Amino acid sequence: MIRSRLGFLVLVVAGCGAPAVAQTDTPFAPPMPDLRGERPFDVTGFEGDGVRTMSAFPRNLGRGFVSVFNKDSLKPFLIGAAAAGVSSSFDLRMKSGFGGQAQGFGKVGGKAGGASVMVPLTAGLFLAGRATHDSRFRAATYDVAQAAIVSMTYTSALKSAAHRSRPDGSNTLSFPSGHTSGAFAMASVFDAHYGPKVGIPAYAAAAAIGLSRIESNKHHLSDVLAGATLGYLVGHSVSKSNGLPERGREPRFSLTPATDANGTGVGAGFSYSW
Repeated sequence: MIRSRLGFLVLVVAGCGAPAVAQTDTPFAPPMPDLRGERPFDVTGFEGDGVRTMSAFPRNLGRGFVSVFNKDSLKPFLIGAAAAGVSSSFDLRMKSGFGGQAQGFGKVGGKAGGASVMVPLTAGLFLAGRATHDSRFRAATYDVAQAAIVSMTYTSALKSAAHRSRPDGSNTLSFPSGHTSGAFAMASVFDAHYGPKVGIPAYAAAAAIGLSRIESNKHHLSDVLAGATLGYLVGHSVSKSNGLPERGREPRFSLTPATDANGTGVGAGFSYSW
């Protein structure tokens, strides 16, 4: 019920934000605590957590696509949808008051959040994570790569569905902002793994990229807020999904020989873990 409701609400965001106007291994990964905590992960060991492996990449990616549609995403989704919907009333005012006032800022942000930078940056982080002894960084960069793919796919689908014209009229791929969704997806992954000490600067950089797209007249304010919401949901959902134990490995049943306290009786002991 939650999945279908959330899928429906995605279409509501597109409608609200786009009014008629002519983007190996320890045995198990530890359970994923509440992502609102400062340090939700505590993986150890150079070989990884047993879930974020190269062989499991396609399977984990599939879980990442589905994980966005869960009950934990509903509240931030509704907040982001409301913000994007309300802000659409201020799109033209924001364009006239902010657009074109800092062209250098717009160019830098557009470059930093574009595919020519984000794709090699994501690939470089992923490769560095595969080679590092830092298991937290290893897990985070794995999730960054998956979040980038999920975010890009959903952003492209929403762009095609919304068919909203850009402020400069260059095409009809304005809603939501792909630069913003990609930047926020990366920021939310690092926030999930490292907490506010890394998350806050990462979110600030992502917000700057989003504002630069308004300044360069490529997106409306509502496009940027929708992209930020999508990126946040994807980053945290992928991190949480990959942090859960791999399905099929747990629970485990074990049977071992056992004796009584005097050592005279012989029997068997069993354990069941989940």
